Amino acid sequence: MGHITFGDTPLSRCHFYRRVCDLPATVDPPQLGRIIMKADHVWALIVPAHLGQAVKTYMQHHGSDIGPILSHPRSNRCTLLVRPDIPDDVCLFAELFRLNVSVVRSGGTVALPSPVDKGAQFRRWIEPPRCAFRPSGLVVVDAIRACSAPYRPVRRWAAHV
Repeated sequence: MGHITFGDTPLSRCHFYRRVCDLPATVDPPQLGRIIMKADHVWALIVPAHLGQAVKTYMQHHGSDIGPILSHPRSNRCTLLVRPDIPDDVCLFAELFRLNVSVVRSGGTVALPSPVDKGAQFRRWIEPPRCAFRPSGLVVVDAIRACSAPYRPVRRWAAHV
């Protein structure tokens, strides 16, 4: 298979996202060079930055493959791209809402890093996409739960005298 060369323009980056990474990316609006992805066969979980880093570390230590992760430095958030297998469950969404986690489902929009972004102040890849792999959304939700579990000290019972 031949090597595909992509330049670093919004259009060439968009082609890379679509052809190599299977991300439904488009340049919108063309005059600004912003790249967006409409969620469909790829969903996203948007989490506070500290939680995103904890989830990445947790998954690595537990043998789970890491998918693409974006950083949004100005809002101090991370976006984890996932497979669309998160059930439509009100209790689950309420749990995630309490953890300050948003689910971008089919029809939602995710902004992707573009070469016209000014340095790292807008969007940047923490874990860039290299292929079409995305982890299960449910696996990432489980990692979020594990990293968000409140610290529970071990209760020591006083010895009876």
